Amino acid sequence: MMCEGMSSWILTHQCVLVLFIYCMPICQAFLPNFWSRVLTLSWDSYTHQYMTEQAILNITMETLSKMMEHQQDVNNEELYTGLGRGFWHAVGEVASANAEMDFLSSTCSDPVYHFDSERVEGATQMLREFWGQTLLLTQAKEYQGARRSLGQLFHSLQDFYSHSNWVEMGQQAVYLHLLHPEEPSVPVASGKCSHGGILDSSRHQGAEGGINKDSTSPLFSPHHYLHKEAAHLATTATLRVLQDLRNEVGPNSFLRLFSVQQPPALVFVMDTTGSMFEEITAARLRALSIIQAREKSRRTSLPGTFILVPFHDPGFGPVMETDNPYQFMQYMEDLTALGGGDEPEMCLSALQLALTHSPPLSEVFVFTDASPKDHHLQSAVQALILEKQTKVNFLLTEDLSLTGRGKGMRKRKRRESLSPGRFSLYSSLSSLSGGMTIFTTKTDIRNVSAIVEDTTTSSKVTLLHAESESKSSNSFRVDKAVTKVMLHITGQLTHCELVSPSGVQQSLPGTDNPLAVLESSKGLNRISLLPPLEIGIWQLTVKTIGPMTFNVLGDSSLDFLYYFAREANETHPGLRKLEGSPIAGVPVFLVVAVTGMSPNEEASFSHVTLLGPNGESLQKVLLNSTSSHWSEEELVGYMDSVPRMPFSMRLSGMDRRGNLLERVSTEMIQPTHVQIQVHSVPQLLPGHSSTVLFEIFNHGPSRHFKFSAKDDQGYLSHPDQQRLFISARGSVKREVELRTPHTAQAGTAITLTLIVHAEDLPDSNYAVVHLAVILEEPDKTPPACSSLHVESSCPSLCSQSSWKVSFVAKERGHSGLASIQLAQGEGTLILSEVSMQRSEEHFPQLHEKTTGGVHLPLLQPQMDTSEPHFGTESEQRLDGVQLLKGDHPVNISEWSKGKPVMMRYSSGCCAPHAKIVLWDRAGNMRHCHLKASQERALREKNKAHSGESTSWLVLMLWGHLTLTFIYDYK
Repeated sequence: MMCEGMSSWILTHQCVLVLFIYCMPICQAFLPNFWSRVLTLSWDSYTHQYMTEQAILNITMETLSKMMEHQQDVNNEELYTGLGRGFWHAVGEVASANAEMDFLSSTCSDPVYHFDSERVEGATQMLREFWGQTLLLTQAKEYQGARRSLGQLFHSLQDFYSHSNWVEMGQQAVYLHLLHPEEPSVPVASGKCSHGGILDSSRHQGAEGGINKDSTSPLFSPHHYLHKEAAHLATTATLRVLQDLRNEVGPNSFLRLFSVQQPPALVFVMDTTGSMFEEITAARLRALSIIQAREKSRRTSLPGTFILVPFHDPGFGPVMETDNPYQFMQYMEDLTALGGGDEPEMCLSALQLALTHSPPLSEVFVFTDASPKDHHLQSAVQALILEKQTKVNFLLTEDLSLTGRGKGMRKRKRRESLSPGRFSLYSSLSSLSGGMTIFTTKTDIRNVSAIVEDTTTSSKVTLLHAESESKSSNSFRVDKAVTKVMLHITGQLTHCELVSPSGVQQSLPGTDNPLAVLESSKGLNRISLLPPLEIGIWQLTVKTIGPMTFNVLGDSSLDFLYYFAREANETHPGLRKLEGSPIAGVPVFLVVAVTGMSPNEEASFSHVTLLGPNGESLQKVLLNSTSSHWSEEELVGYMDSVPRMPFSMRLSGMDRRGNLLERVSTEMIQPTHVQIQVHSVPQLLPGHSSTVLFEIFNHGPSRHFKFSAKDDQGYLSHPDQQRLFISARGSVKREVELRTPHTAQAGTAITLTLIVHAEDLPDSNYAVVHLAVILEEPDKTPPACSSLHVESSCPSLCSQSSWKVSFVAKERGHSGLASIQLAQGEGTLILSEVSMQRSEEHFPQLHEKTTGGVHLPLLQPQMDTSEPHFGTESEQRLDGVQLLKGDHPVNISEWSKGKPVMMRYSSGCCAPHAKIVLWDRAGNMRHCHLKASQERALREKNKAHSGESTSWLVLMLWGHLTLTFIYDYK
């Protein structure tokens, strides 16, 4: 720690506990991800991403090795390549949640999440809460939520070793007390002196310098020479957490948390009306065949996930989910084809449940003979498909000859009264996901259901996916990493011609089979290439009656993952993953992670080709290696303009022998001109209301939009669709409230889907928010004050000027803010929840461009006043509420409901002191003291159940205005 007049190597506890030196709680930590090293030119820095990925990989390999100790000839290379695409996707979720702590506005500048500003006690408590949530969600098998919580835990834990003086104190072991209260505690400081680095606006204030060890760059990290020591301890602590987690939940649950060696999930959405006997029987037999094949192969000790969601008219559900294959077969045996009514039925409601509960990268199979009744769920289903990168296949067995009332048959309307396009929604969803819609008959459904078995084999990759009208010619590449190839072609096939790389031709159907074997059923044609597979480019020409879709699937471990990102150049540079679909016509980064490659195998991947709906090439994106240790290689490409039409992607590369490699990602990306950015993701408590804050950006012309929110548990207070107007290049901030019932069980996961679409164009986007119900514990944490802006200085003649400060009060616990009072001061305190127009009147400086990344969580931009506000009920409005000294405390509990409150205090310079008192519903109190001078301080004094603490906020005026904080606990 750089205290004036003292060496950073000779830090004493007296300096830590006595000197009141001021520093700013900016968004600093170890660098977030691989791109941070590029932006800071610190190539040898250890990032949050690197430490997280390597720790998970090491403990996972250690766990697998221990579980296979009894087996002979265990090949670690095969274990590594067999981890699976799902494993690297799960690791990516943890790493992304870690990095988001530096980007999400609700956590970026909060010292509790980063061990800044002497918030050691509060940050330690937050760490322990993350640990409890991770453990709870893992034991409840809510793995996606557990991964998010684990990533947040890792971020704060790793920051401790960069931001505290633990390393400067000469400590060479991890601080066990952080997550193990029974271990001895040691007096530690964080951030008491300036954080440091060129991005720290407080670095030139008192106690210049800083102690951050975030990187090896002297420009960004004053204690850069201790970076590797800090990173080593942070990595060791991360490993220890994973070992503790494995010991708590057991090795099998630990591996399931990270989807290690998981076979593809088997997900059925079943129509159970009276006409569905043949379909249910076919699905039951196919599931049994898959389970028996997996048992026989024993390629993995983990059975995978099995999900069944029935539906009929008018009901749907429940979700039957298990990791026990025999339990799943019992669910299938219990299905009966009974009852129902006329078309349509609740198919999308059941599909939404299946998508919500299925793991990412799954494949869903829908068996039905009826059109959907619940069209209003189309956008929500589309959002879940894209967010989870899940394929959806529809097996439709409509038989229009069944117009009678025969036993076991659905009551049918007359054929001429049924719309011929009523199944188009299914085709649209399958096309979006990269799946198939197959129109077959009840006679053929047993043979057609073979597609389920074909596509749920482990390590399936896509070599080609395209849609076309009656005729199409395409090519696909088979490489040495592919061991088996299967072609699926929907529709009524009239002619198919295959040409091998060596020029051998075969016509299908036909009697001569030198290359492949064709199995045709009504609606589906399965073509298997015969061994030995010829390496190189195959040509495929297909003719059908009507539209067709064709997939070429291969057995291979080599595949890829991807996401879109933008550069974040605020206080912590890096690439921030984009939520939802990318924005058409604007630049974006494409990040690609290659998976399933042997550590001893060399390959280079040069570019990604963006493919249109018919497989045509739209754009070529060059890739550059980042030298990251994500799987074998992580690549980044820059797109100067996102195409305006939907596209999928094909990754191209070359192995060390010069053989070309290609893999295809089949889901259709939907570029758009509207975007949703989530600002806060709260935890849910039984019997409490929680608010999700977000912002909608319009990147196109001024227009009206419709916004809707849906959740799978029915917690939303106002799920109705709302209309709003957003100006060109403008945005609006909104919120949705969730009311968690008293009966909600801890560990329950909630999926909230936010959807916005333009009224005049098919332009839409989405954000999927994963929430969880946690255990409620007594709230002993007082509220907090966070400053946003200071303006006006006080000259020596006080009567000639005034001073003003804008700040936010927010609840640290879960009871919610209760009241606010101006206890001291001759000025005026204004509370605000005003529109953007009003906020510019009251807080003009806050809307100027700054480099500080100021976040205004409560400002509601101007909306069409003729339309209702979407969110919590407006029993109480804070707009324009003013407080003077002597006024009674203002009750804000009905309005706050977990949200922060914006305040602005203004006073003449002859009254340089003020005190604001905050209470929460649990009775915790905080005193916020303001003082105006050339060096003004805001002092906060807390009175809570757990004792008292004092904190200082310094508002410095050295040519420009900045804010700094320090917390010192007594």
